[in-house]
Amino acid sequence: MLKVGLTGGIGAGKSEVSRLLVEHGAVLIDADRIAREVVEPGTPGLAAVVDAFGAEVLTADGRLDRPKLGSVVFADPERLAVLNAIVHPLVGARSRELEEAAAEDAVVVHDVPLLTENGLAPLYDLVIVVDASPGTQLDRLVGRRGMTAEDARARMAAQATREQRRAIADIVIDNDVPLDELEQRVRDVWSELVRRSRTTRVE
Repeated sequence: MLKVGLTGGIGAGKSEVSRLLVEHGAVLIDADRIAREVVEPGTPGLAAVVDAFGAEVLTADGRLDRPKLGSVVFADPERLAVLNAIVHPLVGARSRELEEAAAEDAVVVHDVPLLTENGLAPLYDLVIVVDASPGTQLDRLVGRRGMTAEDARARMAAQATREQRRAIADIVIDNDVPLDELEQRVRDVWSELVRRSRTTRVE
C-alpha cells in the first residue's frame, strides 16, 4: 500500500486532481467528507460538539448548523481548538479504518486540505501538492464559486502560503493549465505512484 497525502490551496484544483486519481484507480479518503460524517445526527461526535458549544449550534431538525458554529469558532482560537480536539481524532480514526479496508496493493490518497497547516506530512509515504498561482486561485473562487474578491483573498490568506505547501511536497502538480493538460499531468503522476507502490511492496 502506498499512502499519499494530497493537499493544495483553496481554488488550486485539488478536488479535480483527486477525482482524476480515483478514475485511474486510487482509493480516496476525503478528510472533509469524513469530518461531516462524524458529526451527523446520532453520532458521538455531534453529542460532544453540543456538550461543548450548546444546542444553539443545531438547526431546527437537529443537524449541525455549520455557519453558526463557524461564526463561533473562527473568531476565537481557543474555541476552534476545542472543536478540533473533538473532530480531528474522530476523522483520524475513521481515516485509518478506511485505509485498513483498502487492498494491500492499493494507492490510498488522503485528501487533506490542512495537511500543511497541521504538520501531517510525516503520516504519508509521499505528499502531492496541487499548486496554482494566486491569480488563478482568485479567478476560480470568484468566477466558479461566486465569492467576492475580498472574501476569496481572506480565505487564501488564512491558509498556509504557497511556499510552505511546496516545501513539504514530494510531487507538485502545477495547475495553471487547461483541464486537458491537467489530465495528462495527473496521468504521469499516477504512473509514478504505481511505480512507487510496487517498489514499496518489493521492499
